[in-house]
Amino acid sequence: MEDPPSLNDKSNSYVEFIKAVYRTVDRPVTWLREKVVVPNRPDNVYYHQKFRRVPTIDECYTDDRVCHFEAQQQFNRDKKVDGEIVQLVRQRYKECLIAEQPDHTRKCAKLQADFLKVSENFCMKYADLGPLNNVKDAYMKQKHRMLWERRHGKVGTGMKNQDAL
Repeated sequence: MEDPPSLNDKSNSYVEFIKAVYRTVDRPVTWLREKVVVPNRPDNVYYHQKFRRVPTIDECYTDDRVCHFEAQQQFNRDKKVDGEIVQLVRQRYKECLIAEQPDHTRKCAKLQADFLKVSENFCMKYADLGPLNNVKDAYMKQKHRMLWERRHGKVGTGMKNQDAL
């Protein structure tokens, strides 16, 4: 006389049935993805587009309008990227302040220093240019700042003593 099937045999057959259904559905999908979709996908996506660096405004001739236009477009892209970097660092700093609330001054000190440095660099390059800023104004601002620093020392540290010169 045969023993009745045990509970363990029923559960094994159920598991085998589920695995068979899964393989029936999964294998065609996996094959389609591996053999058709992935090989035909482009290597780079539109939001990771890389532009070649063009000559800056100081490398352009005065009558070269195309070079001026390319320098302006490069300046606009750089400004957007720098603005996004400031936003990301600010967001990380704010999240650290919220997450590390009782001891945030010690634990978020590096993020605070990074944020202050990034925002200082952004303001040094793009502040006071106005809403209709262009690459030539930014270049002139940089030139004037460098001349000031040569004559008077780093901006914000006070003027050099004129007697020492």
